[in-house]
Amino acid sequence: MGLNNMKINFIEELRWRGMLHDMIPGLEEHLNKEMTVAYIGFDPTAPSLHIGNLAAIMLLKHFQLAGHKPIALVGGATGMIGDPSGKSAEREFLSEQTLRDNQIGIQKQLEKFLAFGGEQNSAELVNNYDWFKEFSFLGFLREAGKFLTVNYMMSKDSVKTRLETGISFTEFSYQLLQGYDFYHLYKTKNVRLQMGGSDQWGNITTGTELIRRKEGHDEEATERAAYALTTPLVTKSDGTKFGKSESGNIWLDAEKTSPYQFYQFWLNAADADVSRLIRVFTLYSQGEILALEKEHSEAPHLRILQKAIAHEVTSRVHGEVTTQLVVEASELLFSKDAVEKLENASEILLAQLPIHQISSELLAECTNITDLISVGCSNLICSSKGEARKAIQGNAISVNKVKITDYQAPIDFNKIKGKYILVGNGKQKNYILSF
Repeated sequence: MGLNNMKINFIEELRWRGMLHDMIPGLEEHLNKEMTVAYIGFDPTAPSLHIGNLAAIMLLKHFQLAGHKPIALVGGATGMIGDPSGKSAEREFLSEQTLRDNQIGIQKQLEKFLAFGGEQNSAELVNNYDWFKEFSFLGFLREAGKFLTVNYMMSKDSVKTRLETGISFTEFSYQLLQGYDFYHLYKTKNVRLQMGGSDQWGNITTGTELIRRKEGHDEEATERAAYALTTPLVTKSDGTKFGKSESGNIWLDAEKTSPYQFYQFWLNAADADVSRLIRVFTLYSQGEILALEKEHSEAPHLRILQKAIAHEVTSRVHGEVTTQLVVEASELLFSKDAVEKLENASEILLAQLPIHQISSELLAECTNITDLISVGCSNLICSSKGEARKAIQGNAISVNKVKITDYQAPIDFNKIKGKYILVGNGKQKNYILSF
């Protein structure tokens, strides 16, 4: 795909989506001149990516849609160390085999977003362990260490923020390893650009500086220059980090986060956040987003923006068929006759829902509603009897769509029809208990 066939201007696309934080001057002109190869690094310390990685993945997606060539670097070597950026303590080391296994899962997930194979700008996956594994310590010092001063490396925020708590030489050297990644890809894959989150600016520019010094470029030279671009970190309107739920990370792997939970995460996004989220995490056009925002503003209770985001992202990660089942399951739970529908639902639909089995032993300990929503379901709904009583007194708890006002209300399980109890905690949390 040549520049003449490009449908979008990459930098302009990032600007209107609010996905451009910083870039080295001259990059936009370079991108408009020729097809460019760029890469982003991914940490392979888990067998799955999570939605915290999605902003970076979408950067590569837009880059490829603009006719450029994306490379995803899986850090098999650097993953053994861990990037100190944004961390207060050193990570545990992982074995090579664990990292290799993780990389297989990550590649499968990236293939759902990027086009691999065939075209001139097809995506590629590389592993930096492949070029670091043969390096000796002395060889690396000669190849990279002598080109950057300690003063230069100490000036990076990822280092400065760790000086008080302590940083090992291993982590201190991380930026040099990442910088050499850029140099290696620059020489072997014609990579001219590295991208990442705004917290990666220091590491990325270490790479551009290493390239400049090893290649003997003048500071003002643009011929064969290397570039950096970062995207803002995605945070919620209250300033907290985006991408985690009460139970932890939201993973792209269905075994770690079910498609239903994944869909619900996006569906439960706050109104104050959705205009940003739909720009960053979906491929809706500017016109489509503006139309959806107008429709949403006229009827916020319908959660039109949340549903649009949830459907597109879930479809891309888990497939359209699974997403349709998840949507149906979600609509079932929030319907007025949800309990009746649960009893008659198909096995394939029930499989999408978070159904929690109550053991007979725990059930025997439940004499009232407070017991049921704390002890009975292993503190799933409320973490203690005290929290359960407080939630009931706050009018937050419903059982089978009926509000509960008495925390001592007895439960006669013999009178409950069917095998499911639907417990609501607030407007957005529904739990299906089976016994």
